[in-house]
Amino acid sequence: MLGIEGHDVALMGLSVFIAIAASYTALDLATRIPPAVGAARKWWLWAAAAVLGGGIWSMHFIGMMAIRLPLPIAYDTLQTLASFLVALIATGVAFHVASLQGGVWTVLASGLIMGLGIVGMHYTGMAAMRMQAHAGYEPLYLAVAILVAIVASTAALWQAFRRHSTPQRLAAAVALGIGISGMHYLAMAGFSVRPDASIAAPADGTVVGSGQLVTAVTASTLVILFSAILAVMYDRRSGVLADRAAAMVRDSEERFRLLYRHTPLPLHSLGADGRIQQVSHSWLELLGYREEEVMGRLLTDFMTPDSARRRNEEHWPRLLSAGELHEAEYTMVAKDGRHIDCILSAVAERDAEGHLTKTVCGLVDVTERRRTESALRQAQKLEAVGQLTGGIAHDFNNLLAVIVGNLELARRRAQNDERLRTLLENTMQAAQRGAALTQRMLAFARRQDLKPEPIDVPELVLSMADLLRRSIGPAINVETRFPLGLPKAMVDANQLELALLNLVVNARDAMPEGGTVVISAREARAEVAGEADEASFFCLTVADDGVGMDEATLARATEPFFTTKGVGKGTGLGLAMVHGLAAQSGGRLALTSQPGKGTAASIYLPIAADARAVATAPSVLPVPQRAAGLQRVLVVDDDPLVLSATAAMIEDLGYQVAEAGSAKEALATLEGGEPFDVVLTDQAMPGMTGLQLAEAISERFPSLPVILGTGYAELPNGADAHFRRLAKPFGQDVLDRELREVLQGATDNVVSLSSRHG
Repeated sequence: MLGIEGHDVALMGLSVFIAIAASYTALDLATRIPPAVGAARKWWLWAAAAVLGGGIWSMHFIGMMAIRLPLPIAYDTLQTLASFLVALIATGVAFHVASLQGGVWTVLASGLIMGLGIVGMHYTGMAAMRMQAHAGYEPLYLAVAILVAIVASTAALWQAFRRHSTPQRLAAAVALGIGISGMHYLAMAGFSVRPDASIAAPADGTVVGSGQLVTAVTASTLVILFSAILAVMYDRRSGVLADRAAAMVRDSEERFRLLYRHTPLPLHSLGADGRIQQVSHSWLELLGYREEEVMGRLLTDFMTPDSARRRNEEHWPRLLSAGELHEAEYTMVAKDGRHIDCILSAVAERDAEGHLTKTVCGLVDVTERRRTESALRQAQKLEAVGQLTGGIAHDFNNLLAVIVGNLELARRRAQNDERLRTLLENTMQAAQRGAALTQRMLAFARRQDLKPEPIDVPELVLSMADLLRRSIGPAINVETRFPLGLPKAMVDANQLELALLNLVVNARDAMPEGGTVVISAREARAEVAGEADEASFFCLTVADDGVGMDEATLARATEPFFTTKGVGKGTGLGLAMVHGLAAQSGGRLALTSQPGKGTAASIYLPIAADARAVATAPSVLPVPQRAAGLQRVLVVDDDPLVLSATAAMIEDLGYQVAEAGSAKEALATLEGGEPFDVVLTDQAMPGMTGLQLAEAISERFPSLPVILGTGYAELPNGADAHFRRLAKPFGQDVLDRELREVLQGATDNVVSLSSRHG
């Protein structure tokens, strides 16, 4: 047996270089297979297979030319071509399996296929040799060569498809190139020939000569080098594009970061564990924290316990399951302890496997909106209570009218029974207290019958000095502070006296150990409801140095029936009445208070047009005398009790009275031809109101005067100036005075019905 006689070192080096170059180029092309799709994926696959298969084939035959054998050899054309196809197909299949990236098993399978393909190509090429000798192979060298090919192929494919950097890819190419060439030279180390002259020489045309083989190998090598150059150029262009794309991404991220941080919306993003990763400046300003104080903390650290519980138990699971959360309501806690009502919306972001990576969230501060909504609900509630209160007061006034009227009549008939007179006086006082209570209720409902006029408030307060002192007792000191030159206020004097008395009594109750009440006045500028500009008001203030009120109590102080006094010590209508008087007069009531520092109640009232003019004494209308029994009065009311009581009082005054239970009945009576001097009608009646009756009378009987009796004055606009009103409940003396004035043709607050149509 004859072995290898020597090697050409240059050709050996060239074979190793070709193996490494082909490996680098092929692995570089193969790494483009996984992200590609369709035809591009197939192109990259067969390009990598052609380069590596051609490289293995070229390396083999250059290595065969580097070996000096003891006899001449040639290569069978078809088997030589078959060896190339074996390398091409094996590497193509191996690259396809490796590109699937299914884990360790795909890498091992692809390495095994490529390693066996390298070995198969080698021995197919060896089988293509034609010589007058028999070839022999050492099994040990064969086994080691196969192992080297498989191990080198597996390592190279694993590193190339898991690492995409140039140094890693170069290391994989070196490993595969050395594995290919190492397998070749290990196998050739176990190769030997046994000459046999009986073997016929190959026929012409069936073998490849040395010159042809060199040409084929050279062409293959050029293809490999050209492919390597193209790959390098592609990598360079890809690198430039990648750097450019990376720069654009960095610029985009920086712009997004700046936009995110400087957006006027309170935004934040959370990691998968619910901890804060990013926050905008608006978010930090809203809660008053610095960025380093919030990063990495749980969002629930900035919530009230109840909000944190709802976040963890309800909203976070909903966000994980649905991927989004809309308008979840929380109460956030600022750094200074303030509670901020917020609405939070969030969107979850997930990776390719569906795992939560982060949540992008936005907050909306609705604290002011909630306060406005609460104030609106409170106003609506007060309006509803006011409507109810006004209705109750009206009906109660009707009942009191019956009681007071009958008490007046009973008192006249009990002149000789002292005990009965005492009982009647007590009952009358109770009825009058009830009337005062209804006036407070009407004041809150802003439905009381006010008669505003220019009032010298300091003079009014001084005239009440004795009453105030008796009301508050000796332990309370009253001080008045009125600067000179104050204007007059446009207000109902009687109602202002009642309001002032209520405020002083409240101040007394706030100072159980004694103290000082200061009553002061000034001219002040304040906003006018529904107008942009401020206006001048007369401001009357009652201040005490008592226990004061906290914010919660102060917020409810003007609510009807709200009181902090004990059971039976207050109706809860005092401040409500003052508030109603100020509002109905065109001003407002302002309360300021602090626990332990007292309370100040300021009534803002419009300033009278002739504010600083000297008021003249009002003229006193002389009480006219009338001939008894000559005047006839038509009384109209839908309530039989009120109707009979009113008629009885008028009859007791010496008038002739006719009764009508409705407006239609009254018109029928008048049209029947009966003469009347005056009509006294209730305002609130079903079918036709008192005002509508008065309009009908003015059309048909222009000279007949009409008096409107009502529990509260809620007449259409303009009606106040045309008709005289009689507020219920009324006593007999008030009724007598009204009838006298009307029958004598008094024009104060009365317009003749005939003049409106004459």
